[in-house]
Amino acid sequence: MKTVFIINPKSGKKLGGADLKSLINKHFPGTEVFFTEYKGHARELASKAAAEGAEKVIVAGGDGTINEAVQSLAGTQTALGVIALGSGNGLARELACPLGPLEERVRALKDFTVKTYDLGRANGEYFINLAGVGIEADIALKFDALGASGKRGKWPYFKIGAQSFFRYKAPSLKVKTDAGEYVFKAISLVFANGRQYGSNFIIAPNASFSDGFLDMTVIKKTNIFKLLLGLPSFFFPSCKIVSITDTYKIRRARIEFEGVFAYHIDGEPKTAKDFLEIEIFPGQIKALSGARG
Repeated sequence: MKTVFIINPKSGKKLGGADLKSLINKHFPGTEVFFTEYKGHARELASKAAAEGAEKVIVAGGDGTINEAVQSLAGTQTALGVIALGSGNGLARELACPLGPLEERVRALKDFTVKTYDLGRANGEYFINLAGVGIEADIALKFDALGASGKRGKWPYFKIGAQSFFRYKAPSLKVKTDAGEYVFKAISLVFANGRQYGSNFIIAPNASFSDGFLDMTVIKKTNIFKLLLGLPSFFFPSCKIVSITDTYKIRRARIEFEGVFAYHIDGEPKTAKDFLEIEIFPGQIKALSGARG
């Protein structure tokens, strides 16, 4: 059974991406390696690989490139693998992928096991880690706009996040779920399959890729003092000074909001008009994981 590697060369530049193919050939001799050439190319390459019966498709890139592959691998027997080359690398951290030297990231995949995970879906598109509306969608839109300038990275992302944190005006969201109906005045409304955005910012500490539920987590609108006191708990969940979130286990949800609004799937910005439908699909994708147990 063959393994196919898909590399986003734009992501790889900062971490020695030019050497990545030679490292792949060293540790996975004879495998096929493709480079993406445009947005959406990873989805096409992954679709072709799955149709040809590839056992594994390993994506080297950021969350956006990985999400493209997810769209094509959902419901297939082809397992997704990840070499993290992005800024936050949320999914890679959840899959226990190493984030050290590039060669370590490649070599470690040889010892990973294939596991079956749930997938979320938002307005017809799959997400493996997180989807949401609110401040994180606003940040994703602004960060995505930096793509053409080549100024993306951890510092620009942090800067945009900090600016948005102090300026964001929380909308009123009407949400219908299988667990009940709610109206939230929320800074963020997250549908978590995995636990974190990336950089160990844990939004849903009890989320699981394989429990058949999404953790719908609301960051409640409150005063700036309480928000600042609550922020450390996202990085250290056991050290909660105040609670600024509520979490609900759900299988499906419909968000209603008048007009056009932003949302994201796995960090990729999208827009919807009037509504956003979210649901969970248990056991929909296979993925390579370094986690034990």
